[in-house]
Amino acid sequence: MSTVTLVGTALAEEGTEFVFHGAASACDGCPYRGQCLNLAEGRRYRVTGVRDNTQALDCAVHAEGTVRAVEVEPATISANVASRGAYAGSRASLEGPCPHVDCPSHELCEPLGADFDAEYRIASVDGDPPHEVCHLDRTLTTVTFEAEDGA
Repeated sequence: MSTVTLVGTALAEEGTEFVFHGAASACDGCPYRGQCLNLAEGRRYRVTGVRDNTQALDCAVHAEGTVRAVEVEPATISANVASRGAYAGSRASLEGPCPHVDCPSHELCEPLGADFDAEYRIASVDGDPPHEVCHLDRTLTTVTFEAEDGA
């Protein structure tokens, strides 16, 4: 189910994904605060539609200085999980932090919008991760986590 919210003009394009980080200090006293801060903090979202005939509103937080009304839905998350027990419909959690930021799998081992202490339902098993060797000796499979319900 879609939620109408305000995002920075640069993000206001169908298909754009972002993680909602909550209120910034510049949000204090903003008349649009209620429309912007109606998402779950730390959750990943995908813009599913941009509201037509709406004006760009001034914003002290976003770099471009304005926000637009959009429709968003919780987004799926691609991640690397332990290969053992990874199948569609099962639940899995991330293996833990990885210090190897230059690894081609790093963004999948520490995906934005997912927490290390949470379990997620696997929507699909996508195959082998993009790295050739895991420097932490983990046996990993790339999966897609289902989008979380609710705003």
